[in-house]
Amino acid sequence: MSKKDVKDPRAEDAAPTPATAEDAAAVSPESESEQLRLKLAEKEEEARASQDRFLRERAELENFKKRMQREKVEALRFASEPLIREILPVIDNLERAVQCGEGNGESVIEGVQMVIKALLEVLERHGVKRVEALGQPFDPTHHQALAQVETAEHEPNRVVEQLHTGYLLHDRLLRPALVTVSARKSPDAVETEPKRD
Repeated sequence: MSKKDVKDPRAEDAAPTPATAEDAAAVSPESESEQLRLKLAEKEEEARASQDRFLRERAELENFKKRMQREKVEALRFASEPLIREILPVIDNLERAVQCGEGNGESVIEGVQMVIKALLEVLERHGVKRVEALGQPFDPTHHQALAQVETAEHEPNRVVEQLHTGYLLHDRLLRPALVTVSARKSPDAVETEPKRD
């Protein structure tokens, strides 16, 4: 036997051998590519979630901007509301002065009527409109009933007297019209009325 044929037992111990099948699979190129695919899929999912979150937050920001713009326009449109509320009692007093002055002094009445007309024109230019109620059907969104009167002359639920004029600023009610509303005369009331000769 020559030296070449004799194997050194130490050489066999020094050769690297995989300890387990898992270690062998971990080192294989197929498993590495599979791990990379899994990581890539995970990162793509994270990117999709981030993109979705970004789009939702951007939409919320756009909605917020639009809402703030609407509120700003609304605030500007109704900025004069407190001033107008304070002016309305002045108009009421002028109208009462005209009613009381009728028959006493035509020139005073004409002067007050001119002031009322001018003041109403100014208010109209700023979006104020009167709520005409007399003779109209009762509308709880624009009228406030102070009394109900039984009458056969008017249809039920009609405004028969207007005590205060109501006003709108653009489409918002500033003050309802204070009114008296008609009611159907009850049959008992008709029968109990004394007969006149």
